[in-house]
Amino acid sequence: MFLSLEYEPALESLGADYFDEVVAAEFPGHILRYRNDLLLPQFGLEPTEVQDADFIQAFGKFVGVRPFLALRYHGYQFGEYNSRLGDGRGFLYGQVRGNDGKLYDFGTKGSGTTPYSRSADGRLTLKGGVREVLAAEALHYLGVRTSRCLSLIETGESLWRGDEPSPTRSSVMVRFSNSHIRFGTFERLHYLKRKDLTRKLLDHVIQYYYPQITFPEPEADKTDSYIQFYAELVERVAQLTAQWMAAGFCHGVLNTDNMSITGESFDYGPYAFIPSYNPEFTAAYFDYYRRYSYGNQPGICALNLEMLQQPLAAVIPTEEMVAALGKFGAYYYQNYQQLMLNKLGFEQLPEAEGKELLELTVRLLQETQVGYHAFFAELAQQFSPIWRDDFAQIWSNLSLFLSEKQAASELPVLVKWRELYYHLLQNKSHEQLEEIAQRLREQNPKTALLRPVIEEVWQDITQEDNWEPFYQLLKRIQAKN
Repeated sequence: MFLSLEYEPALESLGADYFDEVVAAEFPGHILRYRNDLLLPQFGLEPTEVQDADFIQAFGKFVGVRPFLALRYHGYQFGEYNSRLGDGRGFLYGQVRGNDGKLYDFGTKGSGTTPYSRSADGRLTLKGGVREVLAAEALHYLGVRTSRCLSLIETGESLWRGDEPSPTRSSVMVRFSNSHIRFGTFERLHYLKRKDLTRKLLDHVIQYYYPQITFPEPEADKTDSYIQFYAELVERVAQLTAQWMAAGFCHGVLNTDNMSITGESFDYGPYAFIPSYNPEFTAAYFDYYRRYSYGNQPGICALNLEMLQQPLAAVIPTEEMVAALGKFGAYYYQNYQQLMLNKLGFEQLPEAEGKELLELTVRLLQETQVGYHAFFAELAQQFSPIWRDDFAQIWSNLSLFLSEKQAASELPVLVKWRELYYHLLQNKSHEQLEEIAQRLREQNPKTALLRPVIEEVWQDITQEDNWEPFYQLLKRIQAKN
């Protein structure tokens, strides 16, 4: 099935300056642990016609006729430039056109060594694969623009890792994403002083991923088109960062080689969803100085866009990029406020009232340290149109915030929040109240992908090889329950 798809050599057509052709590892075993049937119709496949053996043949045994491409890139890792990067345990399997007309990538993770593996084995632990599948699906159903996992195959090898009990099981994953090209792809070209390759890659990126930007005639000046590209990238990254923050998601490692040139979220290693609102929450145990903490994510993404100006300055006027990046903060806040208002049930509010509700909600979450996801899920469960007419009914069950010995008056911020929410409901019709209730349910699923939830699923897998809790968790995520 996968071998019969019409693959496009879009990235391959750029030439060998951007990648190395590689071969996949041969694995002793092939057990399909996950197949994302929800993705198959996007590129013309009927799930009932695709067998597990088709996944294994294409993405476990890597039978195929297309060359596999390990991309070359550099990147700033925790603020330090690293020129020894590149696809070290994965490659671009192929590119296909979706039903929406867009080009998509099949990219592997854990498929063996490449010229950029350094001293590593090029493998992916099974736990790492399980975690990425869960992260991608959870983020997608929370409205985050993200890559997703097409398949996960256990490969029968024993791996040794310093951050997991070892030996541990191995896997190979296939990621379905908009593009394999990163900020670091451009940074490498700047390091090599190849302005010609920078221009060629930027033309490719705009042609395939920013088709709304029109190019002039081949020999004409493309500067205006390049400026439009950077301005839109700034807006896309600001939107993405707002989506992470509203979802309570901490990526963990926002190095420039983990930033997609299309403004898409991908590559989930030490990620975590915050248990409670804490700007200093850090997902990666090795992030000793909290560089990539939850609250730092907007600033880091803006900084990464600023760092990208250096390689792009070969073809885009710096002053134009500085002006475009200057709008990042406004883009971010507008998107974050809108997403948070949606989570609070409102489609829109007057600017002053929307800002007040957002600030008061963040203050409530921070002062009470109530569970971040539990707060919104419980709000969705408790909300009733009667709240408009009876103030006492708003959070009538305060067990989420208070112990049995406390009274609501002991939390002034909660009192203020209830008063403001009550005020905002006063001019709502019954139909609008029903819309609020529906929006709350849609935006705030009960299932939150917190670390203990993942560990519980993994424990069943590692101790009893019981995958049912994993599949059931995925079903709840996908059903937004």
